[in-house]
Amino acid sequence: MIFVNLPVADVAASTAFYEAIGMVKNEMFSNHQASSMVWSDTIHFMLLDHAFYATFTAKQIIDAKTTSGMLIALAFDARADVDAFTKAAVAAGGQELHDPEDLGFMYSRAFADPDGHGLGPFWMDPAAAASGPEHMADAAA
Repeated sequence: MIFVNLPVADVAASTAFYEAIGMVKNEMFSNHQASSMVWSDTIHFMLLDHAFYATFTAKQIIDAKTTSGMLIALAFDARADVDAFTKAAVAAGGQELHDPEDLGFMYSRAFADPDGHGLGPFWMDPAAAASGPEHMADAAA
């Protein structure tokens, strides 16, 4: 399993955002300091208030609105799903980071959540990916 831990300014507001983009809150692992948001059976987003997040690291917590610490890429089964996910994020208060990128074999978008954390939904043609980098380069040309 993968748990993506994100420091957030307001757990309730961040929970509402992640619910709006299709994640489900796992009440068993949530409280006033944290929300466990289920993306899939194996991937969960842990939204942690800054004080609680700070108990896991001695490092300064970045302001993700001004500093990029990571971008989280999430695979979808279809281009339309990428668009729907991004539109839901923007409608819920997220910010689209750039225009859609269409390479033929791969289609992606990107947005920041209200705390500035970057998410990149994408779709990739499984046949092109299975054919290797040479085929993908040809498809992009």
